[in-house]
Amino acid sequence: VQLQASGGGSVPAGGYLRLSCAASGGIFSGYAMGWFRQAPGKEREFVAAINYDGGSTSYVDSVKGRFTISRENAKKTVYLQMNSLKPEDTAVYFCHAEEVVGTTVNDYWGQGTQVTVSS
Repeated sequence: VQLQASGGGSVPAGGYLRLSCAASGGIFSGYAMGWFRQAPGKEREFVAAINYDGGSTSYVDSVKGRFTISRENAKKTVYLQMNSLKPEDTAVYFCHAEEVVGTTVNDYWGQGTQVTVSS
């Protein structure tokens, strides 16, 4: 499975961006998908996740009400709509796929896309 993230950029505080992550290989509709981020000097942290059919989502508290994760299985793509961006959202955002095969969990990561929010 290969993941290609895009959509990052530089915006002022209060702005918005939409990240996309396109998958190739594997069975996309069977994966839980998520977004993580890593700011300079900090550990990678969970941002949002969505289950295989989009029926369940979860978010870190700091983005609830501002970010929305969604997916289009026909396009093998997951999205992260980010509104009301804050400077503390500045980070490299990574797309993640989780594949469960029996008792084995396989994790896949995209290459990351930079999001910079200026105050």
